[in-house]
Amino acid sequence: MTGMRGPAPSFPAMTRGNDRAEVGSTPGRMSGAAARRQGLRFLLAGAAATACGWPGTGLAQTYPTRPIRVIVPFTAGGGTDVVGRELAQLLAAELGQPVVIDNRAGGGTVLGSDLASKAAPDGYTLLLTTSALAINASLVKNLPYDTERGFTEVGLICHGPNVVVVRPDSPYRSVADIVRAAKADPGGLTYGSSGNGSAVHLAAELFKLTAGVDITHVPYRGAGPAYTDLLGGRLDMVFGTAGGVASFVKGDRMRAVAVTSPQRSPAYEGVPTIAETLPGYEAEVWYAVFAPGGTPAPVVARLNEAMRRAAAAPAYRSRLENEGLTVAVNAPDEMTRFMRAEEARWRRVVTDGRITSD
Repeated sequence: MTGMRGPAPSFPAMTRGNDRAEVGSTPGRMSGAAARRQGLRFLLAGAAATACGWPGTGLAQTYPTRPIRVIVPFTAGGGTDVVGRELAQLLAAELGQPVVIDNRAGGGTVLGSDLASKAAPDGYTLLLTTSALAINASLVKNLPYDTERGFTEVGLICHGPNVVVVRPDSPYRSVADIVRAAKADPGGLTYGSSGNGSAVHLAAELFKLTAGVDITHVPYRGAGPAYTDLLGGRLDMVFGTAGGVASFVKGDRMRAVAVTSPQRSPAYEGVPTIAETLPGYEAEVWYAVFAPGGTPAPVVARLNEAMRRAAAAPAYRSRLENEGLTVAVNAPDEMTRFMRAEEARWRRVVTDGRITSD
């Protein structure tokens, strides 16, 4: 069953120069209504800033004056740790205030995302999440927050493939092996993910649709417990993020079967893409920072600039590349357009595949 992926995402390009991340164009266009809503949101944010005595540039110059909390809607130990913890340290150096990671897993990232959306829109609570935020907009019914109005986009950080991993002693050495076994025993194989609605969950469901197989999903509250059960022999495979499984693969504790990107990953040398066996398959994951809806534009601009500088640090960029991730910081308005395009892309996959979060 090919053709289920929908339009592939297009990420901002990054060139290297003076250790700064230079950003190209970002895909997707807002509809006229969406553009008006976005403009209104920033207009209201500016009005709120003025009402609070924050005169635009003055606010950008004084913010922040106290520690910043970054909510991560996953347990510790997954790909968001690879991206987020070092970034938090770099942001603290750029902003002159502590930046603290707060892991709030649960509900397939809904719990932490809801907490962030309802925080005061003052720049002191942020959300560092993945493609799951765009996916859940159509996957999860009765969300406790409005995906479009509940968040202000700060910017994309990076993107990269997911990876299908098994134990070193697993009999499944290729995508073809997994497909054959799944067709021989429908529902008999199991795969673990970091939770319902996560990017890896949808990557696996898209795999099932494309291959025409039934593999039982075992969701966890974060990637760490899924990795533990895979190593303990309680799962047949895990769909994990490139950053999350890299150390296990390099340490020969897991074997990478395939990557979900359209091209092979330099960080996973010799590992084929799923598309080499199932043409048309593609499901990358991205990481981005959001603020609560209504956060003043000067604060968002200050955060975005700090992210650009932090992500351009050679050591950080090199580490992400070693994990198979590509740094691609974009501007807030570009991230808004990208987010709307991603919601539409995954909505088609969820609808066409009749995928649920249960």
